[in-house]
Amino acid sequence: MISTNQFKNGNHLEVDGVIYKLVEFQHVKPGKGPAFVRTKLRRTTDGNVIDKTFRAGEKFRAVRTEARKMQFLYSDDTDAHFMDTESYEQLAVPAGALKDTLRWTKPSDEVDVVFIDGNPSTIQLPASVELEVTQTEPGVRGDTASGGGNKPATLETGATIQVPLFVNIGDRVKVQTESGEYMSRA
Repeated sequence: MISTNQFKNGNHLEVDGVIYKLVEFQHVKPGKGPAFVRTKLRRTTDGNVIDKTFRAGEKFRAVRTEARKMQFLYSDDTDAHFMDTESYEQLAVPAGALKDTLRWTKPSDEVDVVFIDGNPSTIQLPASVELEVTQTEPGVRGDTASGGGNKPATLETGATIQVPLFVNIGDRVKVQTESGEYMSRA
């Protein structure tokens, strides 16, 4: 069992028979009345985020999670396909729950697939990834790192982000996976 005072971002817990990932939480001690915990929870089945409030000290069933290194093969309309690099066993994970994380993943990338109670659920990404820009408007003379302004750029995975004006097609950029923001050129 896990109590509200043991919460950590990224914990998995079962609430009303549904498994959620704890995105963020805040302990609140009002001047009047009992303390409570305000949370944002991401449903592991489809990725929807909900806000939920719990009484301080409430207990939940701890969910067993395990991360295994796997190779991302490809994604079709319904599933994302992965291969275990040790046993060469392939498995499919419904793509609906992975749509946010798959936009930072290229085929043949090594990823950590998170298994919740023995079932594949989601993938863990590093804090940042390096991807190549495949399409963007050309840079104009005078565009500098200090001259403000952004433009849209499409990356090799198909994701679109905002980049500074000096970034061109073929440049490799570092992107923060949590927010999808440009960090620097790679």
